[in-house]
Order: sequence, then structure tokens, then C-alpha cells
Amino acid sequence: MNSRNSRRKFLANASVLSAAGIIGPSLRLPLAAASYLDDQTAPEYTVRIRASAVDIGNKHIVSAVTYNDQFPGPLLRFKEGQPVTVEIHNDTDTPEQLHWHGQFVSPDVDGAAEEGTPFVPAHGMLRITFTPRPAGFRFYHSHNRAGSDLHAGQYSGQVGPVYIEPKHNPGEYDREVFLVLKEFEPSFSQGGDMAQDFLTPATKVKDLESAGESSMKGSLAMGMPHGYEVGYRYFAINGRMLGHGDPVRVKQGERVLFHVLNGSATEIRSLALPGHSFKVVALDGNPVPTPAEVPVLWLGTAERISAIVEMNSPGAWIMGDLADDDRAHGMGIVVEYAGHKAKPVWIPPKPFHWSYARFAKPSGTSAEPDEIIDMTFTKRNAAEHGFNLWAINDKIFPSESMAAAAYHLRQGKRYRTAFVCATPATTYIQSIFTGIVSNSPSWQANQLPIS
Repeated sequence: MNSRNSRRKFLANASVLSAAGIIGPSLRLPLAAASYLDDQTAPEYTVRIRASAVDIGNKHIVSAVTYNDQFPGPLLRFKEGQPVTVEIHNDTDTPEQLHWHGQFVSPDVDGAAEEGTPFVPAHGMLRITFTPRPAGFRFYHSHNRAGSDLHAGQYSGQVGPVYIEPKHNPGEYDREVFLVLKEFEPSFSQGGDMAQDFLTPATKVKDLESAGESSMKGSLAMGMPHGYEVGYRYFAINGRMLGHGDPVRVKQGERVLFHVLNGSATEIRSLALPGHSFKVVALDGNPVPTPAEVPVLWLGTAERISAIVEMNSPGAWIMGDLADDDRAHGMGIVVEYAGHKAKPVWIPPKPFHWSYARFAKPSGTSAEPDEIIDMTFTKRNAAEHGFNLWAINDKIFPSESMAAAAYHLRQGKRYRTAFVCATPATTYIQSIFTGIVSNSPSWQANQLPIS
């Protein structure tokens, strides 16, 4: 986390931009975006950003900025390839960005200020039109940087699911259930990293492991504390703590397609359902080459998994996180079979090693790349006012502006990225590719762990 992008500094920057006539109530936009404001066509969806009181159950009501006064935001269902108009109202005092995560849309509407998307002005409105693609499970969220403000950005309640219906759907399930995992009331602490043995590689690179541990020990020996980490007081699925929301009601023999989104700002989450397995059919909304059954799901921040569960173990069960403390504080939901109203049961699954290779082609080979791009990720403990800094190939990239290009890609060439993690803990990265090497300014985002 970078403390430079605090809410106070963001507001200060916004004030300067407003004074310069760049943003503000009048909102001077590029012509392509401004034309949307003049479009009198009724929008298919309206999203309203404002602070709300969210009842998460067990007499706990939290304050959060939400979409349409609810958490999660409303499910938006689009049709692949059919243009859609969305009207975004911002009732807060802060200019906002609404980002369409995982979609191939123009930077003009994608909700990413670093790519030039206009802000939705404070107490203002922006109407946008785009063509949803590709098909699959996506989501929308705030793209404001939180910095040290634990009420802003992804720490808020600005998360909502998107499903883009494919042109052709084989329909290998009976119904869909959308689950959004999220924590509330964050706070800072100075502790170590969470245990992540489930992602530990079969073979570790000893030199990298030693380098990461040595760097941390050296920092602590110099009197530096552990860098700030974020913890949470409450946990919820679909905005309700375990036992305080409606159960997922199922029938024996049903095939339920669960679309699971980890809407956390920082946490890696797990999910298991006693007596059942998950047949993973898509990761981040994209169909996997080889669907495979697993006893537990693991999701990094912003990650999505679509998995079919065959309901063949009647009873009342707790679908929840493997972490007992997180589950006890709300991270779970009851799955109840018809005719089985009883106290729900939790049974921890047997130890299981999560590997994305399970979903790859069994004997698949890929073409040799024209170039391999090596990236080594390192952590600098408590390096900036107590916050950790992260470097790629020993370089800290600015978070307030776009840095100069580190790599120059050529259209039609094939590239392979080699990620190396030289930190004591598993690191999640999000790789975003713009249309530099394609014929259109489309985006693609992939989330993956490196160990």
C-alpha cells in the first residue's frame, strides 16, 4: 500500500484540477465521452454512488460508499456484443471512477484515470455507452486509489457483479448463484504475512527464498517495524454475516453454477462446502481448457471463479472460509436442502494444494515466444512512512501517473512473461494489457499468484 495517495491528497489534486477547469461540476470531457451526456436515450442501467448504512446482520450496521444503497451492487446482466448505456450518478464529495473489470472496452469509458477515463464528478453524472465483451463473469468497482484512507477505494462497498451472457450457452447447469465475498471495518496493524501454504510451490528456489528472508531480517535489525498490514472486523458473503442472511436453498440433484467474486481490497479467500466438490469451469470469467473438480476454492483479490456443484449430499451445510476466525466473524453462508431445516454443519476439508495447472490442457504445448519478459517482484518492508513498497526489477513505479514504458511491444509478435517472486510470501499480481499490439484499444486483465 502506498501512503502517498491518501484521500486528502486526492481531494487536493482534484481541487487543483477543478480550479484549472479540467474536472469539476462542468466536467470538460473528450468529445467521445461528452457526446454520451447529450444522448437522451434511456439508460439500460443506472448506478448511484453514495454513502449508505449497510446492515450486515447480528446487530451490526456499517457505513460504506455503495452502489444503489446496497451491498453488493446490483447484478448487471449484459448480452455479449450488444451495446449498453449506463448512467452513473456520484452523490459523494469525491470525484469517482467506475471500472469495468475484465472487459475489453475503450479507456474512454473503462473507469481508469491513469488511462485517461474522465472522472464522474462529485455530485455529478456521467452517461456512457459501450459494447460488453467478452462473455463471462466480470464485475465493476471503484478505481480510486485509497492510499492510507481505509474508507476509500476498494475498502469501501463499491463492488458489484457483472455477467455477460454468451451468444451460445450450452446450459450444463440448472441455475446460477452469485456470491460476493467482502470484509468490513478495516484497520492497520504491524504484523507478518498470512499463511499461504496452499500456494507454496512444489520446488522452491532457495536463493530467492533466502534473499527475501534476508531483506526482511535486515530491515528488522535496523529497527524498522513490520510494514502496515490491513485487518478486518467483520466478514460477509453478499453483504450478510454467516447465519444472518437467507440461505442458498437447493434441491437434491440440482446442478448449481456458483459465480464467486472476491471483492476484498487485500485478502486472499478460500471457500469450501462440506460433502461437495466444485467443478471449476471458468477463471476470471474465462472458460478453462480442462474443467476439474476440487474440494476447495482459493481466490485472490478481485479474482472470480465459476464452478458447478452437484447437490448430492442432503442436509444443511456451511459454505465458508477455511480460516476459523474469519468464518466465526461472518465469512460464510448456509446451503440448505429442501426439507432439511436443521443447524448447519461445518466440516473442514482435507489439506489440498491449489494449482492452476489442474485446469490447463493435460498435454498442451505453447508456441515458442519471440521474446521473454522477465519480472522479479521484491518487497521493501515499511519503506515509506511505515508502508511497504513493491518493486519490479528493483524499480518502484509511480502510482500517481503513468511511468515511461519499460517494454516496447510489436504488433504480431508473441511474448511470454516470466514472473519471479523474491518475497517471503506469495504475491498476487494483476497483469493488464492494453491494445498496444492489437488493432483496437481493448483491455485484458489477468490475476495470478507467483510464489
